[in-house]
Amino acid sequence: MSATVHPVVLALLDRGADPGAGVDATAWHSLWDAVAAGALPRGEAVALLASLATLRPAPATAAAFARSLAERGPRLGPAFPGSVNVVGTGGGPRTFNISTAAAFTAAAAGTPVVKTGSRARTSAHGSYDLLDRLGVPRTRSHEETAEVLDRCGVAFAGDFAYPAELRALVGAVLPLPPAAVAGFVNLLGPLLAAVPVAAQVTGVSDRSALPLLRAAADAAVPHPVWLCSNAAGVDELLGFADDTIDTGGGPEPVPGGTGSLAPLRPVPDADLVDHFLDVLCGRGHPGAVAAVRLNAAALVRAADPAVSWVEALAMADDAVRSGAAAALVRQARAGRPVAVARG
Repeated sequence: MSATVHPVVLALLDRGADPGAGVDATAWHSLWDAVAAGALPRGEAVALLASLATLRPAPATAAAFARSLAERGPRLGPAFPGSVNVVGTGGGPRTFNISTAAAFTAAAAGTPVVKTGSRARTSAHGSYDLLDRLGVPRTRSHEETAEVLDRCGVAFAGDFAYPAELRALVGAVLPLPPAAVAGFVNLLGPLLAAVPVAAQVTGVSDRSALPLLRAAADAAVPHPVWLCSNAAGVDELLGFADDTIDTGGGPEPVPGGTGSLAPLRPVPDADLVDHFLDVLCGRGHPGAVAAVRLNAAALVRAADPAVSWVEALAMADDAVRSGAAAALVRQARAGRPVAVARG
């Protein structure tokens, strides 16, 4: 480390009862200025990320972290009407790409979806990995995102949506693998992407992180954020494991059912695309199809809470059974409308 260590780094290295106490948005702005100027030594970047990863700061510190990045981001203008983002924190038992399947299903049901994501960190295949295999491109700018959303009803935002300062901070630890120290950044990542949606649904694998994530969402995200969790520690709604949704204004009841994690497990790499498309067509295991249907219904309801669960589930079911969800994958690949035969 340098002779004069940045105050934010010193505060987070203090292993008192409240690590990071007193680190407000102004202090974080000072740190991001140093990162942007290339003036934060690699040792301090490693120490900062490692400290955040090994001992979470208080919710107020996390909120200041998120707010400072949001304040430095571009002004995106009004949200796309009725649109929603779905993204999870990762962690917990591995499953197939339920949220990506839910994005296609909700979009096919009429809810515009702008999905953010990443490559696999704790899962077998991250959303980026699956999209590459499907041949579905990620957008490279806000303008392109708007154009794709208008054309297809679903768009997958690329890395441009995440704060440049954050990318620079994580890049500063190289050649040390970022995954070794970026746990806190990964946890807050779903709240840091700047996409002009009207609502967001975020799955949380670790329920103990809910107070921290709620504080960060309330401080930095301009639209409603639904935080979903369950007793199984999966960052998706399951329908059978004591699901809860924190809407920011009170708990949201979730339709329950029976099932297990077995049909939700990831498949071998060679089967990834076929399995995904089978689920979207309703030909997959009933438990896998049911999970996608429930998560898609949550997206429909987050975008328009006036829609009941019964109505949202019926809309998701129709999107699968009609072939519209699977057809939307072909449309996203081709970049042009695809006729869907309903009935």
